[in-house]
Amino acid sequence: MTEITTAALQAAVDQALTADYARLADYLSLETVSAQKRGIPETVAFLEQAFGALGAKVTVWRDVAGSNPFVFATFAAGPNGNADKTLLFYNHYDVQPPEPLEEWQTAPFQLTTVDGKYVARGVSDDKGELMARLSAVKALQNSGGLPCNLKFIVEGEEEIGSGHIEPMVRQHAADLAADGLVWETGGKDADENFNVTCGVKGIMSFEISVQTADNDLHSSLAAYADNAAWRLTQALASLRGPDNQVLVDGFYDDVRALTPVEQQAIAALAFNETATRQNFGLKRPLVTTDPVTALVNATTMTINGLSSGYEGDGVKTVLPKFAKAKLDCRLVPNQQPEKMAKLIQGQLDRNGFADVKVTYLLGEKPFRSDLTDPFVQTAVATAKQVYGDRVKLVPNAAGTGPQAPFYEELHTPIVAFGATWAGSGPHAPNENVRVADYQQDVLYTAKVLQAFGIS
Repeated sequence: MTEITTAALQAAVDQALTADYARLADYLSLETVSAQKRGIPETVAFLEQAFGALGAKVTVWRDVAGSNPFVFATFAAGPNGNADKTLLFYNHYDVQPPEPLEEWQTAPFQLTTVDGKYVARGVSDDKGELMARLSAVKALQNSGGLPCNLKFIVEGEEEIGSGHIEPMVRQHAADLAADGLVWETGGKDADENFNVTCGVKGIMSFEISVQTADNDLHSSLAAYADNAAWRLTQALASLRGPDNQVLVDGFYDDVRALTPVEQQAIAALAFNETATRQNFGLKRPLVTTDPVTALVNATTMTINGLSSGYEGDGVKTVLPKFAKAKLDCRLVPNQQPEKMAKLIQGQLDRNGFADVKVTYLLGEKPFRSDLTDPFVQTAVATAKQVYGDRVKLVPNAAGTGPQAPFYEELHTPIVAFGATWAGSGPHAPNENVRVADYQQDVLYTAKVLQAFGIS
């Protein structure tokens, strides 16, 4: 195929962005909150129309029991494109709940431009990213045609754990077959470096609970009766040391050693502590002296929430009968979620807390692409054309997503990139992307497709 000039492509991108603004606003106005089972049918219908308007062949998969529908769309390479190359995009159409509503400065489901930023729930995670990719498709269609075949798979349960991704990928592996996979989102770090990210940490979410009596007791009886809240906090404290290390026997045994290429990539990364503290309002010292390596390759154990006894206003002097904590562990390559849950229960038993029970909730495996893969290198080289010398290759994100099932079935490299920045606040009130970053991301996506079709 013949690659059009950057100037011509930029003009096509600008035209597409102008034409597609209303579509972006309409998509973000849909209250597609999977945790609350809201807006799913309307959003699926919207995506069918949006893909169809660009000439895609669209299929809605409803054959995975218990799942929200999957939207699958395909585009054939243009007349001058490479019909032997196929790129798959993964996105999700569900978003986080908007609460707390009182902290939003604008209506959460209304696209608003504030100080050069698009603000709305889902604009960074992940509705805005999908609309940016469709604008890149339109720009290429209007400037010579698509440089390769494209496939899009869009799910509706990412924000509640992607529980049906694994069976979906197994059932539709032949449909999803591709030479490369672009993940949902990405962008710039606190130092304004554009990140090409090649994997995710895994996760194991679980609960720990204990019951010490049949009923809540008068707190005066603490003179002889055990307290579920104290029992729970003591059990929790036995699992993690003050140095942030998990004290569970065998917890680190399966951690895969970093390759020399991965070590080199990590060494090239930076961590802007000042900007990070400002963005998140951190009040305490960091829990590691090497946050860069920790973000990529350190496991964690995090208490997400605690519940016990009386939690309302005023005073109620009770001795709680029951206490529960929600936790998660972020995992790195070779660690298995189900195994981690069993190790934690075994450690509690050995520590004298056999009455404290672990309940496994959900898990996703970690994944990391081969950083030397040609598709990874194409994404990095193209990023340098658009973002100059402010490009970083990141072995994996600190967060989690269902990448492992795709690789296990498709055996294709995975990279993530997008329009976010360090202040996007994807799960927080006032979620946003900077307009300039959004526009730049559309150009970059189009150029990646060009380079992929030629390579």
